[in-house]
Amino acid sequence: MSGTEASVGKAGPATPSHREPRGGLRVALHATFKRDLTLLMRRCGEVFNPLVFFALVITLFPIGISPDPELLSTIAPGLLWVAALLAALLSLDSLFRGDYDDGSLEQLLLSPQPLAALALAKVAVHWLLTGLPLALMAPVLGIMLSLPAGSYLVLALSLALGSASLSLIGAIGAALTVGLSRGGVLLSLLVLPLYIPVLIFGAGAVQAAILGDGITAHLAILGALLAVALMFAPWAIAASLRISING
Repeated sequence: MSGTEASVGKAGPATPSHREPRGGLRVALHATFKRDLTLLMRRCGEVFNPLVFFALVITLFPIGISPDPELLSTIAPGLLWVAALLAALLSLDSLFRGDYDDGSLEQLLLSPQPLAALALAKVAVHWLLTGLPLALMAPVLGIMLSLPAGSYLVLALSLALGSASLSLIGAIGAALTVGLSRGGVLLSLLVLPLYIPVLIFGAGAVQAAILGDGITAHLAILGALLAVALMFAPWAIAASLRISING
């Protein structure tokens, strides 16, 4: 009997240790993603504010400039992209702010799971509720700017790719300024220069679609920018969070 108990005692602790490496990171990512998604859905204002801002800018611009369809169609690519960029910037300050205020951000830093992976899950929620809705909403607002019908799909696709890069880059600035009481202005100053390449090639893709030129190069560069951001931004976000929390 003692031999059986000894064998059971040896086998018992080994089972959890074998299971934890397989599901630990996956469970942590799922829990972080689900938690942030649930919290943002409860705070509907943070989700709808960027969309309302985007719609207001596009609606008021023809009134303040000119209702001429030719003029509006000329400036539409750049205007839609700049308005979407600024709308996405509005929600960046709250990306880590709530977790910092309630202390859960410190728990993330103490977690045994990689902080870069957990930060990537939080950025994915931000893109899902901000960048993707802006990309889907842009073609509808493009009608108000007399955007040619053949460029709607390119506009949505370029914004979907570009807004993911904007979320990743913006999250670095949000992590650096999370400990500051009024970090919104500093956040804008930090990330806006880094947004310029995404803005250039995103608006260029829509302009190329309007002129009938090739759009593949512009979309390929947007995809390359997203790939680079996915490789380096999570680690930069993790390092920025540690600097903000630990000083």
